[in-house]
Amino acid sequence: MKTKKYFLTALLFSVLIIFIQSKPAGAIPAFARKYQISCQVCHSPALPRLKPFGDEFAGNGFRLKEYESPRYFIQTGDDKLSLFRELPLAIRVDGFASYNFNNEGTPDFAAPFVLKILSGGEISDHLSYYFYFLMNERGSVAGLEDAFLIYNNFLNTGINLYAGQFQVSDPLFKSELRYTLEPYRIYGAAPGTSTADLKYDRGAIIEKDFSTGTTVVAQMLNGCGIGEAREGYIFDKDKYKNFMLRINQSIGKYLSIGVFGYTGREIVYDPYYNAVSQIQMFGPDITIDIDEKLIINAQYVRRTDSRVAGDTPGLIRRDVMTSGAFAEIIYAPKGDMSKWYLTGLYNWVESDYNSLDYISATLHAGYLLRRNMRVVGEFTQIINPESYGKVSVGVITAF
Repeated sequence: MKTKKYFLTALLFSVLIIFIQSKPAGAIPAFARKYQISCQVCHSPALPRLKPFGDEFAGNGFRLKEYESPRYFIQTGDDKLSLFRELPLAIRVDGFASYNFNNEGTPDFAAPFVLKILSGGEISDHLSYYFYFLMNERGSVAGLEDAFLIYNNFLNTGINLYAGQFQVSDPLFKSELRYTLEPYRIYGAAPGTSTADLKYDRGAIIEKDFSTGTTVVAQMLNGCGIGEAREGYIFDKDKYKNFMLRINQSIGKYLSIGVFGYTGREIVYDPYYNAVSQIQMFGPDITIDIDEKLIINAQYVRRTDSRVAGDTPGLIRRDVMTSGAFAEIIYAPKGDMSKWYLTGLYNWVESDYNSLDYISATLHAGYLLRRNMRVVGEFTQIINPESYGKVSVGVITAF
């Protein structure tokens, strides 16, 4: 046992040293490259987390309103034609060494863990796009996840329109921008065979900011994830559409609070029983942001499913309740100028559908070798459904 512990310690220490001595990336991602600015303008203290300016930049269709990017389009003499001089591309690579994932009790090299190709930018004065393709995720080609078009300031109303595929939870907290390997667990909690959750889906978004500091976001969704199309090129598994409304209010300099509601229906398929399930979700959220130095995010979600089909054919459960929450703390001593940061994440999910029950606590630390390259270490203690710890160290870079 002691030999095994010494081996683990030596392994993780050696990997960390190798990563610290790695050559830093010499380039920066597509948007920073386009405007010839630092990633720090939008990210704090390191990618992928956005600070408020980055959120505003994304909401404006990935453009700086007061700045024309140099030589972005080819001059063709046709003012109705928009052609990039160079296709804006960026690459993100994550790699880790881990121990005891899935409570298997073994060390593992997971590099690359993720390899993404990203592209995005403005196509015209109001139209923009964004997508990324997962060339590698945990050893397999995952394909497209985020992929959408944005029409900014529709008819000069201040309304932004989105269409495509995206995470339903993006107006709440963007899972893709978190620091931790450990996810926001409640966003993916769906009982039984239900395919409706707060993760990826296809649909449309309407977004509007008001001078009062209020943001309203409405979504219309398929409610079945982003799987392959069925016969007839139909992606939705049934005739129903689901809807989400989120309202967020800024209060003073440091505080914002929000609330969301989600409603929809889906067909519950079972060899002996087909019926329609009514799905309801709602919950508040809060963010405290003190000058990018201390950030506290918290989300609560309560979900009810009127009918749930599980692993046992013919057994339909009624009025299944699922509740969950997460709390996240980010500390960066010098705000966006910090070279290191700490993150804590607590996950809790409790459901009448017992296999969803989950509790974990995570501590994550990161150090910036470059603005677009950092080394990270993370420990998560799983508390429920079984008790064990998992640890990882690695490097995350984008260029």
